[in-house]
Amino acid sequence: MPKVLILLGSTSDEPVMQETVRYLNWFGINNEMIVASAHRDPQKVAELATGAKENGYSCIIAAAGMAAALPGVVAAHTDLPVIGVPLEGGLQGGIDALYSIVQMPPGIPVGCVAVGKAGARNAAVLTARILALNDEGIRRRLEEFKRGGYTI
Repeated sequence: MPKVLILLGSTSDEPVMQETVRYLNWFGINNEMIVASAHRDPQKVAELATGAKENGYSCIIAAAGMAAALPGVVAAHTDLPVIGVPLEGGLQGGIDALYSIVQMPPGIPVGCVAVGKAGARNAAVLTARILALNDEGIRRRLEEFKRGGYTI
Protein backbone atom coordinates (compact mmCIF):
# COMPACT_ATOMS: atom_id res chain seq x y z
CA MET A 1 0.00 0.00 0.00
CA PRO A 2 1.48 3.37 -1.00
CA LYS A 3 2.38 5.78 1.77
CA VAL A 4 3.00 9.53 1.53
CA LEU A 5 5.24 11.64 3.73
CA ILE A 6 3.95 15.16 4.41
CA LEU A 7 6.61 17.52 5.72
CA LEU A 8 5.81 20.89 7.23
CA GLY A 9 8.25 23.70 7.92
CA SER A 10 6.33 24.74 11.04
CA THR A 11 3.46 23.65 13.27
CA SER A 12 1.64 26.80 12.13
CA ASP A 13 1.34 25.15 8.68
CA GLU A 14 -0.71 22.27 10.06
CA PRO A 15 -4.23 23.78 9.70
CA VAL A 16 -3.72 24.32 5.95
CA MET A 17 -2.08 20.95 5.41
CA GLN A 18 -4.92 19.11 7.14
CA GLU A 19 -6.63 19.59 3.77
CA THR A 20 -3.96 17.36 2.20
CA VAL A 21 -4.51 14.73 4.87
CA ARG A 22 -8.28 14.88 4.40
CA TYR A 23 -8.00 14.34 0.65
CA LEU A 24 -5.33 11.64 0.88
CA ASN A 25 -7.50 9.79 3.39
CA TRP A 26 -10.46 9.98 0.99
CA PHE A 27 -8.32 8.44 -1.74
CA GLY A 28 -7.32 5.69 0.71
CA ILE A 29 -3.67 6.75 0.71
CA ASN A 30 -1.73 6.20 3.92
CA ASN A 31 0.10 9.30 5.05
CA GLU A 32 2.21 10.67 7.86
CA MET A 33 2.72 14.33 8.74
CA ILE A 34 6.00 15.46 10.32
CA VAL A 35 7.22 18.94 11.21
CA ALA A 36 10.84 19.46 10.17
CA SER A 37 12.17 22.86 9.17
CA ALA A 38 14.85 23.09 6.49
CA HIS A 39 16.38 25.95 8.49
CA ARG A 40 15.95 24.81 12.10
CA ASP A 41 16.21 21.02 11.57
CA PRO A 42 18.34 20.54 8.42
CA GLN A 43 19.78 17.20 9.59
CA LYS A 44 16.32 15.83 10.39
CA VAL A 45 15.03 16.93 6.98
CA ALA A 46 17.97 15.28 5.22
CA GLU A 47 17.46 12.04 7.16
CA LEU A 48 13.71 11.96 6.47
CA ALA A 49 14.21 12.59 2.75
CA THR A 50 17.15 10.20 2.35
CA GLY A 51 15.36 7.40 4.19
CA ALA A 52 11.88 7.99 2.76
CA LYS A 53 11.97 5.24 0.14
CA GLU A 54 13.35 2.59 2.51
CA ASN A 55 10.68 3.64 5.03
CA GLY A 56 7.97 2.78 2.50
CA TYR A 57 7.05 6.22 1.19
CA SER A 58 6.16 6.59 -2.49
CA CYS A 59 5.87 10.36 -2.66
CA ILE A 60 6.69 13.39 -0.49
CA ILE A 61 4.61 16.52 -0.08
CA ALA A 62 6.54 19.41 1.47
CA ALA A 63 4.85 22.64 2.55
CA ALA A 64 6.55 25.87 3.52
CA GLY A 65 6.06 29.60 3.45
CA MET A 66 8.31 32.62 2.93
CA ALA A 67 11.73 31.36 1.77
CA ALA A 68 10.12 27.92 1.29
CA ALA A 69 13.39 26.02 1.21
CA LEU A 70 11.89 22.77 2.50
CA PRO A 71 10.61 21.28 -0.80
CA GLY A 72 13.90 21.95 -2.59
CA VAL A 73 16.02 20.58 0.23
CA VAL A 74 13.88 17.45 0.31
CA ALA A 75 14.19 17.03 -3.48
CA ALA A 76 17.97 17.33 -3.20
CA HIS A 77 18.02 14.31 -0.87
CA THR A 78 15.65 11.88 -2.64
CA ASP A 79 14.66 10.56 -6.03
CA LEU A 80 11.00 10.20 -5.01
CA PRO A 81 8.48 12.63 -6.48
CA VAL A 82 8.34 15.80 -4.36
CA ILE A 83 5.36 18.13 -4.48
CA GLY A 84 5.81 21.56 -2.96
CA VAL A 85 2.93 23.48 -1.40
CA PRO A 86 3.69 27.20 -1.07
CA LEU A 87 2.04 28.77 1.96
CA GLU A 88 1.01 32.30 2.77
CA GLY A 89 2.83 34.26 5.39
CA GLY A 90 5.43 36.21 3.51
CA LEU A 91 5.13 38.64 0.63
CA GLN A 92 1.90 39.27 -1.23
CA GLY A 93 -0.04 36.24 -0.08
CA GLY A 94 2.69 33.65 -0.57
CA ILE A 95 4.20 34.72 -3.89
CA ASP A 96 7.68 34.53 -2.33
CA ALA A 97 7.09 30.90 -1.35
CA LEU A 98 5.72 30.11 -4.80
CA TYR A 99 8.80 31.53 -6.51
CA SER A 100 11.11 29.71 -4.12
CA ILE A 101 9.53 26.38 -4.98
CA VAL A 102 9.20 26.75 -8.75
CA GLN A 103 12.70 28.17 -9.30
CA MET A 104 14.61 24.95 -8.62
CA PRO A 105 17.84 24.34 -10.52
CA PRO A 106 17.96 21.81 -13.36
CA GLY A 107 18.07 18.23 -12.14
CA ILE A 108 16.29 18.88 -8.83
CA PRO A 109 12.64 19.14 -9.80
CA VAL A 110 9.85 19.94 -7.39
CA GLY A 111 6.27 19.79 -8.56
CA CYS A 112 4.48 22.92 -7.37
CA VAL A 113 0.80 23.55 -6.75
CA ALA A 114 -1.17 26.68 -5.85
CA VAL A 115 -0.61 28.70 -2.70
CA GLY A 116 -2.53 27.76 0.45
CA LYS A 117 -5.52 25.45 0.91
CA ALA A 118 -6.20 25.05 -2.81
CA GLY A 119 -2.61 23.91 -3.23
CA ALA A 120 -2.87 21.60 -0.22
CA ARG A 121 -5.87 19.91 -1.82
CA ASN A 122 -4.24 19.75 -5.25
CA ALA A 123 -1.09 18.23 -3.75
CA ALA A 124 -3.21 15.30 -2.61
CA VAL A 125 -4.93 14.96 -5.99
CA LEU A 126 -1.63 15.14 -7.86
CA THR A 127 -0.20 12.52 -5.51
CA ALA A 128 -3.22 10.30 -6.20
CA ARG A 129 -2.60 10.68 -9.94
CA ILE A 130 1.03 9.64 -9.53
CA LEU A 131 0.22 6.66 -7.32
CA ALA A 132 -2.74 5.58 -9.47
CA LEU A 133 -0.27 4.56 -12.17
CA ASN A 134 0.53 1.48 -10.07
CA ASP A 135 -2.50 1.10 -7.79
CA GLU A 136 -5.89 0.03 -9.12
CA GLY A 137 -7.78 1.06 -5.97
CA ILE A 138 -6.43 4.61 -6.08
CA ARG A 139 -7.14 4.75 -9.82
CA ARG A 140 -10.80 3.85 -9.20
CA ARG A 141 -11.09 6.48 -6.46
CA LEU A 142 -9.49 9.03 -8.78
CA GLU A 143 -12.05 8.24 -11.49
CA GLU A 144 -14.84 8.68 -8.94
CA PHE A 145 -13.29 11.97 -7.84
CA LYS A 146 -13.09 13.22 -11.44
CA ARG A 147 -16.77 12.36 -11.96
CA GLY A 148 -17.64 14.47 -8.93
CA GLY A 149 -18.77 11.46 -6.91
CA TYR A 150 -16.95 12.45 -3.74
CA THR A 151 -17.68 14.11 -0.46
CA ILE A 152 -14.58 15.28 1.27
